[in-house]
Amino acid sequence: MPGGYRSLSFQHFTALTIVLTLATTSSVSFSDTTFVVLSIPYLLLLSTITFPPPSSPPPPVFSAQERRILVFYVSVGGLVGLLLPLLQIIHSLVVGEFHAIAVPAPHLFLLSAQIFLEGVSFGYGFSLPARAAVPIIYNTKRLFTIADWVRHEVGGGVSVGLVIALANTVFWGFNLLGFLLPVYLPRALKLYYCDQGKGSKKSG
Repeated sequence: MPGGYRSLSFQHFTALTIVLTLATTSSVSFSDTTFVVLSIPYLLLLSTITFPPPSSPPPPVFSAQERRILVFYVSVGGLVGLLLPLLQIIHSLVVGEFHAIAVPAPHLFLLSAQIFLEGVSFGYGFSLPARAAVPIIYNTKRLFTIADWVRHEVGGGVSVGLVIALANTVFWGFNLLGFLLPVYLPRALKLYYCDQGKGSKKSG
């Protein structure tokens, strides 16, 4: 495994529990489950061959002030992407609308898998580009499941489920196109290759 190991948090194990629970139901498709399974060896290849971890810990990608903003941003993402869909599923269970569970479940399944793998990528000391690959890959995949979610909710007219689906469309669309690709990935690559360049000069 690349880098040194750090234990996962309660949040990551909670996400893993959601993944395993939903994977045993018919609400998650075989293709989504296969995507998660195949993403694991792919990320391992990225972290060991394409972007091997540097010898020293990477510098922080964001400043202290930016990290404070990110804490709030991530909290909003947790509310929109995790808590609200989970409440929608619980409501469907309570009222006996079991067919409605399959609508937000794929998104919740993939987001929970993303959170768990982000913890793994950090805990095992993956390089910055390999860490960035996790949310980028999963965010891209989830936008397709969210589009299916919106189409299903539109067919039932205006509802709380539709509002939640649209909120996820806006948030995760911005997250990919306004944050991960134009901000996070370039910084991760720049810090990674700058660190590689410093290492080459020292060895030379």
